Amino acid sequence: MVNSLYPTRREFVQGSGTAVLGVAGLGAACLTASADEPKKDADRSGPDELLRKLLEGNTRFVKGETASPRRQPKDFAPLVEGQTPLAVIIGCADSRVAPEILFDQGIGDLFVVRVAGNVVNGAGPTLKGSIEYAVAELGVSLIVVLGHSQCGAVKAAKKHIDSNDKLPGAINELVNNIKPAVLKSRDQTGDALENAIKANVVIGVERLKSLEPILAEPVKSGRVKVVGAVYDLKDGRVKVL
Repeated sequence: MVNSLYPTRREFVQGSGTAVLGVAGLGAACLTASADEPKKDADRSGPDELLRKLLEGNTRFVKGETASPRRQPKDFAPLVEGQTPLAVIIGCADSRVAPEILFDQGIGDLFVVRVAGNVVNGAGPTLKGSIEYAVAELGVSLIVVLGHSQCGAVKAAKKHIDSNDKLPGAINELVNNIKPAVLKSRDQTGDALENAIKANVVIGVERLKSLEPILAEPVKSGRVKVVGAVYDLKDGRVKVL
């Protein structure tokens, strides 16, 4: 199933090259089969309606009234031949931030990409290719960059800007990708960490909105929506920025 608004599978694979081949362990077989014959009926609501549904799920989660949809082994079988997720969530790898749980969604509802600090800018082709794949191949029209309170990666960026030192290994490179958000928010009033977390989300959103060749045009035309949000660990609420 390929939406006519996006490139064909052949065009997509040829045009995106290694960016797609590097998608979080997706092999060529996965690229061929994942969208061909989805067994779960696709929700073709617009991105605003899809966002509303996610926020309704978060409200259920906050109230302790979760429906916990489609989480039994039997619910996996209809999705063996394909997937039609409602949205892409770019979230932090933090063990306390599980999008399917906090949005009260089930198997096949969310296409989740997680990396420490929910970093987009500078994260490379693996992350960006994953997002592009969801849009071009699966027809997803809503992308949410989801930050969270007390983010350790943002804390590290703030700390090591102040101390002007380096972290070991690739951790330093990861944190360097977040430092622009810390610097951008430095002169804002209020809590410095909270401001940096929000700025990090906003930077990710803006990068995705302009990401060529797959996202920029459908975002500009309104077929795809990119939003930023922050999840509060204390009360469980997701607030759209």
